[in-house]
Amino acid sequence: SGTIFIPPSLAYGEYGISGTIPGGAVLVFDVEIVKITNPQTEDDIIKYLEENSLQAEISDTGLYYIVEEEGTGEPITETSIVTVAYTGYYLDGTEFDASSNGVQFNLQNLIPGFKEGLTYFKEGGKGTLLLTPELGYGSEGSTTIPRNTVLLFDIEVQSVNN
Repeated sequence: SGTIFIPPSLAYGEYGISGTIPGGAVLVFDVEIVKITNPQTEDDIIKYLEENSLQAEISDTGLYYIVEEEGTGEPITETSIVTVAYTGYYLDGTEFDASSNGVQFNLQNLIPGFKEGLTYFKEGGKGTLLLTPELGYGSEGSTTIPRNTVLLFDIEVQSVNN
C-alpha cells in the first residue's frame, strides 16, 4: 500500500476538468494492492497435467487435449453445428460455466481452442480440452473470464450436424 502523487503535467494539466478537478491540481491516490495475477501459460498446463498424472496430446497450435472416447458418429468439421455437454473450469478447479444438458454451437462462432478441440472428436466422443490464453479469451478476457487465463473444458459431444 502507499500514496501516489501525480503532478498536473501527468494528470489534467493547467485546465483540469470543469467542475470536477481544478486546473493545476496535484492528484493524490491512496492505493492498496490486494491481488497480483500473473499471466498463465503453457507451463501451467504442463504442471497441471503432471500434478494430476494426466497424459494429453498437443496440437500444432498448442492446444492440449485428452480423448477419453473418440466417438463413433459423424466426424466434426470446422463448419459443423454440434450439441455439446460441457463443464468449463480454471486450473484451480473453480467451475466458470457448465451445460450438462448440452448446448448447440456453430463451430465458426467459438473461441479458437474450443473450435479446434471439438474437431478431434466424433459424435458420442468425450474428453478434456486445455486451452492456453491465446486459444481462449487472451489478454483481454471477457466479462466472466479473467484475462490471460488457462481454461479447461470437460466435453461430451451429443450430436453433430454437417
